[in-house]
Amino acid sequence: MKTIIVTGVGGGVGQSILKSLQGSSYRVVGVDAEATATGLYAVDRAYRVPRASDPAFVDRILEIARKEGAELVFPGLDPELPVFAAAVGRFRSAGMHVSISEPRIVEISDDKLATAQFLEANGFPTPRTLLLSDDPNDFASFPAVLKPRRGGSRSQGVFVARTREDLSRFADTLPADNYVVQEQILGDEYTCGSVNFEGRCFGVITMRRILRDGDTYKAFVEKNASLSAFVTSVMQALKPYGACNTQLRLRDGIPYIFEFNARSSGTTFCRSLAGFNEPLMIANYLLRDESPQPEAREMTILRYWKEMAVDNSRVAAMAQAGEITGDAILL
Repeated sequence: MKTIIVTGVGGGVGQSILKSLQGSSYRVVGVDAEATATGLYAVDRAYRVPRASDPAFVDRILEIARKEGAELVFPGLDPELPVFAAAVGRFRSAGMHVSISEPRIVEISDDKLATAQFLEANGFPTPRTLLLSDDPNDFASFPAVLKPRRGGSRSQGVFVARTREDLSRFADTLPADNYVVQEQILGDEYTCGSVNFEGRCFGVITMRRILRDGDTYKAFVEKNASLSAFVTSVMQALKPYGACNTQLRLRDGIPYIFEFNARSSGTTFCRSLAGFNEPLMIANYLLRDESPQPEAREMTILRYWKEMAVDNSRVAAMAQAGEITGDAILL
């Protein structure tokens, strides 16, 4: 049985990958920096690891991979992406795959100004986007959305300027070099998953979504041929590796992309429930040379919390020893 490592299993992305691989023919090892990370107790073997900012992070992942015989790593946290992208050569030398795009693509995906510039340079619709530090008179479209240029998640740190006076006020209070001002696009919001290798997009799933506190709360899987074709053309220009998530809004039938995530998404398991299992397709492609055959059923997906009860002795063991075995609980 082949072994896969999933990182960041305390967060929504890592857990969504775990759920998609549970019940498959793969053995999954979960890692996280926190002893109380939920996903650590949903796998057969789990380890605590340093945070991605720690110079020992890559060495520790490689050490665990060698010990467990792992052949593939799925990153589950955004701060890990540039670290894995820079170290992918070390993993390949060790005979391992990492589901990670090259550094240039990771950088574009983490930089909302670079995302807009990429889309504009390739002739794709995109909301007009400027740095907050630019001349406010250069921005004439209101209301406008202000958001962190790099980082940011779940709509945290996002503001709306309805007038030029609002914009000037925000420019006085926010870190202007790390904020962008973006034309507000009103319309249905979609999150679109894709599987990509060697410059080819093998398939796209389109899900209209309703958000609550920045997270997808309800998702509606739709078969939208024109939107799928549009995302496919964007992916073939961007050329990510493995999973790539595209977030967009439709205005007057025109899709405006406002964000890429060069990784699996927090809605990955929602997609798997509809038959579009990105982690499994990626694993089968890299480890079994099976070409992805993506399909998706139209359905409504409603999300809810599920509790996990873990004995205190197991949490203590993870905190003290940094690893545990067995008693995996289904997420």
